[in-house]
Amino acid sequence: MEYQLNSMNARKEFIELADEQDRNYWAARLGISTEKLKSVVKALHSMEFSKLKEHLMMEKVKSGSAYQRFVNQQ
Repeated sequence: MEYQLNSMNARKEFIELADEQDRNYWAARLGISTEKLKSVVKALHSMEFSKLKEHLMMEKVKSGSAYQRFVNQQ
C-alpha cells in the first residue's frame, strides 16, 4: 500500500501544447500567457509541469528587487 501511495504522488503532469484547451488550462494554472508557456517549453525542452513551474518561480525570484540588490553588491 505504501508503494502505491508514493507512486501516485510521483505522477508527473505533462503539458500538451498541440491542444489549445490544454495550453489555455496550463497557462491559466501557471498565471502566464499561452505565448509565454510556449516560450518556456521551448527554452527548457520539457513539457513537464513541475519543471516549468520551478523555472517560472526562479525567474520571478531573479527579477525581484531583493535579488537584484544582492547581485549588484557582489
